[in-house]
Amino acid sequence: MFALPAFVTFLSAFIVAVVVTPVAIRLGIRLGIADIPGGRRKHARITSRLGAVPLYVAFVVGIGVAQMFGLPSNDQPNESWRLLGMMLGATVITIVGLLDDKFQLAPRWQFAAQLLCSGIAMLCLIFIQEFRSPLINSPVMLFPLMVILLTLLWFVGMMNTVNLLDGVDGLAASVALIAGIVTAIHMIREGQLSVALQPIALCGALLGFLMFNLPPARIFLGGGALFLGFTLACIGIIAGAKVALLVLVLGMPIADVAWQIVDRARHGRSPAASDRGHLHLRMIDAGWSAKRVVLVYTVVGVIFGGLALVVQPALFKLIAFVVLSLGVILVLLRFSQRAGDAYSAAPDAHTK
Repeated sequence: MFALPAFVTFLSAFIVAVVVTPVAIRLGIRLGIADIPGGRRKHARITSRLGAVPLYVAFVVGIGVAQMFGLPSNDQPNESWRLLGMMLGATVITIVGLLDDKFQLAPRWQFAAQLLCSGIAMLCLIFIQEFRSPLINSPVMLFPLMVILLTLLWFVGMMNTVNLLDGVDGLAASVALIAGIVTAIHMIREGQLSVALQPIALCGALLGFLMFNLPPARIFLGGGALFLGFTLACIGIIAGAKVALLVLVLGMPIADVAWQIVDRARHGRSPAASDRGHLHLRMIDAGWSAKRVVLVYTVVGVIFGGLALVVQPALFKLIAFVVLSLGVILVLLRFSQRAGDAYSAAPDAHTK
């Protein structure tokens, strides 16, 4: 019963992405929403930054198709309201992402938009109300202020993590695809069939988009990174606040972002500074190909995503994340020693 809706939803989003992405490539170049090679830009041709357009359109179409099946979903009394919140927030952040692609908005405006979208989601009952303690392996209810703060941290953290991951062709979209697959498997296993179609629609959109985004990319993700971060954050909560699930899948970039914040603060730089200190960019600067970097991140995401699905005790998931984080930090330190840590002066850039 579920196979047909899942296939049709996935296929619909995939086809739309395959059809709309070439249009976005031409439109981005025509409108000047594109990166020109030269200077810090390492790609070989003028490349559109309108990746948000095909991802958003394909996802919306996939969600629309999914709603036609009317599948049941266990323990989701506010599903329609939450879906509305996700789509409204995704629309707002996509528009802001497109404006940023065109006008290069100041960080404060991006942050304000992230807070606005997070607020829309929370008003529509997408928030983290409890979490499973790794020490006692049982749910812990949060008081209202902590609900707001933790949910905001989750949304803003996810959007910025995916956004900062978008420095190598196909990397952010590939990691997001793994996250969507893992989340869909969890929802199906829990009997949340109708909401499982949400990550399935996202996976269809991502796979179609990746046909043009893998190295060497014909289109960049651009503001689509914010859309992906917000959508994944929503899906993670709708899936039953399975934050640990996505944290493990995105363990490498999350640990990388956390380390960069600490490292920049330690050296007196702004946490929002743009440089080539991130792990994926250090790999590129060390001579790794973009394809190799994408492969490593994808394999790690698959391994730890599978671990999150198989291992149930929260303590084991916490241990796995700590081990992964330490591994990322050790690799970062190794790259720093080899390069003399000259990354603070090097601006971030897309890499082919």
